Amino acid sequence: MKNYRITVNGKTYDVTVEETDGVSSPVQEQVTPSQPSAPQPKQAAPVAPAAGKANVSAPMPGTVLKVNVSNGQSVKKGDVLLVLEAMKMENEITSPEDGTVASVAVAKGASVNSGDLLVVIA
Repeated sequence: MKNYRITVNGKTYDVTVEETDGVSSPVQEQVTPSQPSAPQPKQAAPVAPAAGKANVSAPMPGTVLKVNVSNGQSVKKGDVLLVLEAMKMENEITSPEDGTVASVAVAKGASVNSGDLLVVIA
């Protein structure tokens, strides 16, 4: 366990972080002082990677600002599939190859982590 003191917008928080070896276990969260949180955009349900030609994953954690494709849509290599905001910058996530969108695993406003599945190209 490591303890950190973090200041956000002038308020100081004491945070305890537990390092893990990648094995899933119950996590206890300790943040002081307790602040009511603003409602977060609804996240899309997690989707297991499909057996597609290409699984497009989030290269970094962020928020989906715009989804440019839908299921069944044809895409060419380099087409912008969606826009991901990370660290106040808009990042265009492009198609790695030609194909058809088999599934879109996220919606506008969803928060994603690095490695989360975004789009499957078939």
